[in-house]
Amino acid sequence: MERPVTKDDLAFDHVPETDQSFENALAKANDGDRLTVDDAIELLTTGTATDGIDRRRKELVLEAADRRRADVVGEEVTFVANLNNNVTTACNVGCLFCNFKDAAHTFETGSEVDTAGFTKTPADSREIVSDAVSRGIYEVTSVSGLHPAFALDDEHREILESHSDPKAVNYIPPERYETSPGTYAEQMGAMSVDGVHVHSMTPEEGYHARRGTDWSYEEVYGRLADAGLDTVPGTAAEILVDEVRDVICPGKIDTGGWLEAMEAAANVGLGLTATIMYGHVENEAHRALHLKRIRDLQERVDGAITEFVPLSFVHQNTPLFEHDVVSGGASTDEDELLIAVSRLFLDNVDHVQSSWVKYGDEQGLKMLSCGADDFMGTILSEEITKRAGGEYGEFRSFEDYVEMITSIGRTPVERSTDYDSQWVIDPDDPPFGPELGPKADGSPLLTREERSERAVLADD
Repeated sequence: MERPVTKDDLAFDHVPETDQSFENALAKANDGDRLTVDDAIELLTTGTATDGIDRRRKELVLEAADRRRADVVGEEVTFVANLNNNVTTACNVGCLFCNFKDAAHTFETGSEVDTAGFTKTPADSREIVSDAVSRGIYEVTSVSGLHPAFALDDEHREILESHSDPKAVNYIPPERYETSPGTYAEQMGAMSVDGVHVHSMTPEEGYHARRGTDWSYEEVYGRLADAGLDTVPGTAAEILVDEVRDVICPGKIDTGGWLEAMEAAANVGLGLTATIMYGHVENEAHRALHLKRIRDLQERVDGAITEFVPLSFVHQNTPLFEHDVVSGGASTDEDELLIAVSRLFLDNVDHVQSSWVKYGDEQGLKMLSCGADDFMGTILSEEITKRAGGEYGEFRSFEDYVEMITSIGRTPVERSTDYDSQWVIDPDDPPFGPELGPKADGSPLLTREERSERAVLADD
């Protein structure tokens, strides 16, 4: 039996070696000059000439990033009142960094394999979102598995049904499943409740929504926009270097496909966010190249990317960890440097997010002094990180936000998805709840009893 591949076995073309020096790179960052990939590598490594992270140099990078953050966005820390409504965990792509998915065949009628996963009908999604909107949220984020029964719309389903080899396009009719997810258009329409902002359809989902056709991404995203989609989350990016993608997600679209889909979404008028998922098999050169590709994309889409979201790999329950390809995720030093260098390198993206889901409260707050200025959202439900082994919960109240943000001397600000609407919160004027949504009136999203119940469930 062959030994499983480990991180030490991986031989990449891109390695963290440069002709630049850390001192020159830091000077450019402090002067506000546009950084190169080599500059980013030097800052991410605190100098390629020596091994390991130099803590003194790291602090210099963090200080430069914090000053840049203050210059760009000031002392406000933003967050959004939102709900995660992921439609299905059914997927058969097989990404090795993921434990959100469940094998799609286990959802079929008569399957003898029990699954802990779920699929929601459009009616289910509408009920969930309607309840959340009545509480005051105004954004629903939806990122789902690539269910084989999903089609873009009725026309797409007809094409898939008549395909000569449905397996070749990863299609199985919804009648084969216990629960049908409907179509992407139906799900977008179902979640588009009372003016709520629908943030959904990653590039990978966009690819799934055009499989078996010759449709362009513009055609796909145009139809989704007509159905109710407002903005596109730039997840499924992982690391935008194909030699890394070939290891961690060989079944996914490649770097070029991801960039093509994002540019197409912007071309039909949809706003974007962008992400990086780091701390697995990649190195600092890959991280720097990823940042360059995001910066270049932002120029091509004329500033449509509103925020950059670093996502630290949560390894505990993932195939990469279980198969000994990786022994853990990124270190705290790496997390802080990634946030800081993102701020310094992405000079055309105003906002950098700190994820309390990935980092926890204490470290999440620390990231707000490393270059980040946004602190995610209330979420109400979070399945992806939790299923991978995340330990930091799935809900934050406005009260939590006000307490945490003011504890570091910053100003809490409720914001809309696109940052166009903002509400500065007075910490001396409780109770705290959303003000910006169509049904928001300042009431807390959950009652104290509901919050206590969730805390008990989380402890269990």
